[in-house]
Amino acid sequence: MASTVFDSLLFRDMFGTAEMREVFSEAGLVGRYLEAEAALARAQARMGVIPEAAAKAIDDAARAIEIDYDLLRHETEIVGYPILPLVHQLSKAAGDAGRYVHWGATTQDIMDTANALQLRAALDIVRRELTELRGIMADLAIRHRDTPMAGRTHLQQALPVTFGYKVAVWLSSIDRHIERLDQALPRVLVGEFSGAAGTLASVGPDGLGMQRLFCEELGLGQPAITWHVARDGVAEAVTLLGLVTGTLGKIATDVMMMAATEFGELSEPFVPGRGASSTMPQKRNPISSELMLAAAKSVRQHVAAMLDGMIHDFERATGPWHLEWISLPESFLLTAASLANAKFMLAGLVVHEDRMRRNLDLTGGLIVAEAVMMAAAPKLGRQHAHDVVYGACRTAIEGGGQLADILAGIPEVVEALGGVEEIRAKCDPANYLGLCGEMVDRVVGTSGQAETGPRLVRAGGDL
Repeated sequence: MASTVFDSLLFRDMFGTAEMREVFSEAGLVGRYLEAEAALARAQARMGVIPEAAAKAIDDAARAIEIDYDLLRHETEIVGYPILPLVHQLSKAAGDAGRYVHWGATTQDIMDTANALQLRAALDIVRRELTELRGIMADLAIRHRDTPMAGRTHLQQALPVTFGYKVAVWLSSIDRHIERLDQALPRVLVGEFSGAAGTLASVGPDGLGMQRLFCEELGLGQPAITWHVARDGVAEAVTLLGLVTGTLGKIATDVMMMAATEFGELSEPFVPGRGASSTMPQKRNPISSELMLAAAKSVRQHVAAMLDGMIHDFERATGPWHLEWISLPESFLLTAASLANAKFMLAGLVVHEDRMRRNLDLTGGLIVAEAVMMAAAPKLGRQHAHDVVYGACRTAIEGGGQLADILAGIPEVVEALGGVEEIRAKCDPANYLGLCGEMVDRVVGTSGQAETGPRLVRAGGDL
């Protein structure tokens, strides 16, 4: 039976996706190890370091081998790392050519390169999901470009905004994450072949050429120098996931609060039974948002672990590297699940416009007191206008009633604004939305640019 949510039959699709699990599955990881070993042999054959026939035999064996996972697990527990046990099996499968397997490499060369290959596949999934989510959010922002609602600061009604504006603020972060991802790729998708202490001493003066061909075989960048103990690239990848899930957690928090009974402005998509309570038939809990928030909090912890894991000792670490084995796959699984939940939730989000309007009117016009003050300021002066409107607000708060009615009884305000009808217009929240619509247009109008940015590339073409 599974012992974590990531492998659980019950929970695994709440904390990961099948596609991302495949990237970080055991078979997938071992496959990347074999891919790196085969690429090394091909590169060395191109340089004449090993016979071409040997490279072909190694490549064929790496593609056809049936791994004895019980033996691999047993020997990995003894050695502490899986590469030497895997090399034993690959060498045996390659026959006479087996003597050339892993020529000049060290364990971390193969493991780091395999991780770079995993990162390429995983980041491609993340980028695709971000792009699809951006499209969903752009449609939502356009649809509700002019839907007025209460903007809130410190959990209090502040000024009117539009729901499209709120969505566009979320969307702007998604665009920046895609930009960050594209910019990070050259730093993250880098191969590793440097030998025991990173000096390439084991392969002689043409080591950098061999390294270049090795990386070329895999479609990865060539590092300027070994990164065995310089883990900023891998840490950057997970930190990026922390930013992505942080944004999704913010969205989830807004949606959950706006879906609360007392707000009633949003509802997650209705699916029979989803979010149901075992005792309260009326419940419709925001399950997708809850999972998004949980993912954000969990990935944040992994970001801290990855940053801690950057502190390696000398030319080969004595433990920090192992943190990556835990944090890297779990961070990507959680991020994939959060993105999937965000797509589902936002694509079917139910927006209760009538409730948004009702909530806008809860304060009887107090939410637009600033609008009246600024409109009266040219005639009354800014400070006097503030004092007069402030007094009207106190009257409304203490005695109830509509702010417009109270202001209509103040002659100097009526004169300053040009009549009672103008007062009522200024007290309508829908007339004080600032540049919400224009800002939505700016975000949505530029959101498609990131889609034409750099793509992840591997040997053989685009992913």
